[in-house]
Amino acid sequence: MRIIAGKYKKRTLRSVPGNTARPTTDFMKETIFNTIPDCEGVDFLDLYSGSGSIGLEAISRGARSVIMVEFSHKSIATIISNIDILGCREQCRLIKKKVIPFIKKCEEQFDMIFLDPPYNKNLINSTLAEIFEANLLRENGIIVAEHSPSEALEERWESHIIQIKKTRQSQVSILSVNKINNLGKL
Repeated sequence: MRIIAGKYKKRTLRSVPGNTARPTTDFMKETIFNTIPDCEGVDFLDLYSGSGSIGLEAISRGARSVIMVEFSHKSIATIISNIDILGCREQCRLIKKKVIPFIKKCEEQFDMIFLDPPYNKNLINSTLAEIFEANLLRENGIIVAEHSPSEALEERWESHIIQIKKTRQSQVSILSVNKINNLGKL
């Protein structure tokens, strides 16, 4: 696993040990970052962070800050190690908490929110509901949700969907508070 682009390009990151985490592949990471707007100067929230590779990719591509939310001890240790590998601790905040309780108490807003909940646990729709309920997105902010293609987004999200990209094993759904046609406007 590596950083694809930006100031930390080609730096190798550690994966979470064991088989409990499903890392976002380099191909999927490239698909995500080729689809979304530039990360320059954005405040980025990485939910279900795993190894932290998506949030760290955002930092490498110019994000002002990233908050990574994770509960697993193994993942927390891996994220800390990856932050140290890149030397970007001042831009990163790691929160050890389950995602839904974090969202319910969060008083900040973000330009981009990435979530990659465990597949086939029925977490995608409930997490999206909490994000919208808590008003975590700034005006023109976007949500990038990586999820199993077998976990369909509920009909209530249709007016928020900007774009969907599918592979055999993953789906990336991009949403906003108000559907915007140009992903380049943040």
